[in-house]
Amino acid sequence: MHTINADLHCHSTVSDGTLEPEALAARAARNGVQLWALTDHDEVGGQARAAAAARAQGLDYLTGVEVSVTFAGVSVHVVGLGFDPADARLREGLARTRDGRGERAHQIAAELAKAGIDGAYEGALAHAGNPRMIARTHFARFLVDAGVCADTDQVFRRYLVEGKPGYVPHRWAALGDAVRWIVDAGGVAVVAHPGRCRFTPTEEYALFSEFAAHGGRGVEVVTGSHTPAEYAKYADVAQEFGLLASRGSDFHAPAESRIDLGTLPPLPPPLTPVWAELQHRVQRA
Repeated sequence: MHTINADLHCHSTVSDGTLEPEALAARAARNGVQLWALTDHDEVGGQARAAAAARAQGLDYLTGVEVSVTFAGVSVHVVGLGFDPADARLREGLARTRDGRGERAHQIAAELAKAGIDGAYEGALAHAGNPRMIARTHFARFLVDAGVCADTDQVFRRYLVEGKPGYVPHRWAALGDAVRWIVDAGGVAVVAHPGRCRFTPTEEYALFSEFAAHGGRGVEVVTGSHTPAEYAKYADVAQEFGLLASRGSDFHAPAESRIDLGTLPPLPPPLTPVWAELQHRVQRA
């Protein structure tokens, strides 16, 4: 189970990726992925296409989504795997979570205009394959195209994080709600790339305690956002809280993502991979 090349975190044009679900499936197959999940932000509209593309490429498939959550005033992401994408409560919850993205986008554009950057909303919208899912990543791509910054990493550092000119906070779903939507739809909830959250040790312990209390079952250990030291740290967290371990590149775009689909190291034993308990939910090639 540990040697399966599973990539259970990536994004398509349905949210803030640059490739269509079909192109992602083809890329995953070329890179040797055996078990794949498309996990667009707060949106399951690409699931049918992704599952069909996976079958065409000979990939086993798990349904996926990445839900935006606010915990202790910080944005946290929870990946759902192996759920029923037609579940009404899940879809209603995701729709509520998506509400406000448009308003936030206009606010980001207004803040950037104050910093002397005009036309940001229209520029970002041109990069959004799904206008309902306009996000900071789309603004970052516009600012690179406009020559304001050299790459999207530089955009985030200079403009789109707290304390910078283009940062606008947003209140996302509650942690317990996000976990229950996933679990009630038959899936497993996983804390995504926890190393990105920059919590204090006390805050991080509170996050995982509450997550587990709500029925959360997994944590991303090996992910494109983690360093090798963080692989080891979150392997320990998985064991401390009795969580399943997940693996995913968090791939968004060929020109932007640090890690390509399917190229991460395997999960370290003795962790239990999340896919070991989702075999009944895998859509076989």
